[in-house]
Amino acid sequence: MTVDIRSHGLTRRATLSLGLMVLAGPAWAQAGDADAAYDRLLKRYVSASPDGINRVDYAGWRANSADRTALDGYITELSRLKPSAMARADAFSFWGNLYNAVTLKVILDRYPVASIRDIKSDNWLDPKAYTGPWRQPRVTVEGRRLSLDDIEHDIMRPTFKDPRVHYIVNCASYGCPNLMNRVWRAATLEADLDAAARAFVNHPRGVTVLADGALRVSSIYKWFIADFGGNDAGLIAHFRQYAEPALAQRLTGSPRIADDDYDWSLNGLRPVAAPRG
Repeated sequence: MTVDIRSHGLTRRATLSLGLMVLAGPAWAQAGDADAAYDRLLKRYVSASPDGINRVDYAGWRANSADRTALDGYITELSRLKPSAMARADAFSFWGNLYNAVTLKVILDRYPVASIRDIKSDNWLDPKAYTGPWRQPRVTVEGRRLSLDDIEHDIMRPTFKDPRVHYIVNCASYGCPNLMNRVWRAATLEADLDAAARAFVNHPRGVTVLADGALRVSSIYKWFIADFGGNDAGLIAHFRQYAEPALAQRLTGSPRIADDDYDWSLNGLRPVAAPRG
């Protein structure tokens, strides 16, 4: 099908043909070896912490030139594929893996940084160039130069129309849902998306019940409330869908969402001091 592309925060309009229902075994099969290599990188450098936040050993990865080259090679391999010829689950996995791999490259190229927001766009004409690296084109897929914002807001959100998009993409921050320590694959996509949603909703950075019973939620839910039903009732319904028993008990009735919060600190294995000045 053809999707009308509306860039998040941009005035540009474009169309991207996304024939997601076309059988595409050969197209996606080309990524098999590359996925295996990327999977090994994630297992090597992404680890779970006792606090429930997956952390990335950016220092170790940056110091290993072979593994940095391997990440670059993975992005290049993905850029040669045709997601428009993939089945839905394959395309969903493709775009999630590409987004996360490009984000990792952005961090590794500039590391050490205390936050991804310290990395500015090189496009001085961009009115939001100083808010982070998301709007700068970084990869070409099917002839179109894409930024991270293009991938998430122009392609993934309007195409898949699934709130779990927000659990597959990772913005290299503590406040973001975890970066998995393995690749996203079509065969396990549904189970992995549900697991990612469950992990985030039941973690304090996703939903916290305050002393008065009101909720403090991740700012993700407020920024993209349209993807979660468009109102607080839709958010509560989403939380209930994935809540473990302890949280589910606190979500009975109609709890009020009192606040939202987000931690932009880098999700690194080792803390990096914020720049002075």
